[in-house]
Amino acid sequence: MNKSCSDCLNKCAKKENILKKKCYELNVLDWLSNIQSPFETKKYNIVEIQFKNNRKEFFINQEKIFLDQGDIVTVETKSGIGYDVGVIYLTGELARLQVRNQTINSNTFRKVYRKSTYKEVNIWKYFKKKEIKILFKAKKIAKNLNLIMKICDVEYQGDGGKAIFYYTAENRIDFRKLIKEFSFHFHTRIEMRQIGSRQEAAKIGGIGSCGRELCCSTWLKKFKSVTTNSARYQQLSINIQKLTGQCSKLKCCLNYELDAYLDAIKNFPDFNRKIYTEKGVAQCMKIDVFKQKMWFSYIKNPNTWFRIEVKKIKEILEKNRIAPPLEKLSTINTIQKTELTFKDLSI
Repeated sequence: MNKSCSDCLNKCAKKENILKKKCYELNVLDWLSNIQSPFETKKYNIVEIQFKNNRKEFFINQEKIFLDQGDIVTVETKSGIGYDVGVIYLTGELARLQVRNQTINSNTFRKVYRKSTYKEVNIWKYFKKKEIKILFKAKKIAKNLNLIMKICDVEYQGDGGKAIFYYTAENRIDFRKLIKEFSFHFHTRIEMRQIGSRQEAAKIGGIGSCGRELCCSTWLKKFKSVTTNSARYQQLSINIQKLTGQCSKLKCCLNYELDAYLDAIKNFPDFNRKIYTEKGVAQCMKIDVFKQKMWFSYIKNPNTWFRIEVKKIKEILEKNRIAPPLEKLSTINTIQKTELTFKDLSI
């Protein structure tokens, strides 16, 4: 086997082991990795590095070290004390596109020191193994202090010089006793970082009602506010149990198709307006956004619905006069009757 072939196999195995750690969390296919840039003399020196769970940051490669996706590197910390260790996730032109999309200030990028040595990787792995035990112990300490908070995750710095505790809480927490206890038991610098319930779900992960992994733990980075209006515009029933995700908040996917519904609804008249016909007053019961149809029924007989085109309804409202019966505006084939039927389930 050629040396180049063996190097390729080692790189593929290394990337595969890294991705297997958590089922392609925030996975991005570097489709530009095999494309040679025409500006080889001016290679892009910003790389994206992934740390534990969904924490990803951009760093500057001032020393112009040859880095590939999956390489373990030693980088500068925010405080400048010690070092951190992460995995290269994006390089080259695709990293340039990501930086441009996020409009990040390039002056704030920290440095990539070097490719991690064998000793640094062993220290990093050692502290990563300790994180689960530390998490359970931290939860017990917080419980003994009667603090109303939930510690979700623990992340050690690459050299073990600092531990970040992620927590959720509804009210303000007094950490003075807690940090003293943590410093006494864990013998390292402590940082408490509050996160929301959506960020907590992203860190823990899980399977959604759609049968796929949670969007927040696979690809979604920015969380937009979701309201019940998103469900109303899409004609969804306001069932909180079905509309909420594992974070107990409204599902992020309610916003995915919202813009398409808002554009389609612009052609519809006000749903609350009633139509005065020769047989009585009629009200809107349901709409079909993309087929441009509306279902109306008489107020005296709400169980029989008539499907009518939006154009006809708009003409009636514009003329502002008594309209023909709903039977004439619609057709016999489009009448929908709703009847309550009961079955004996004891048989």
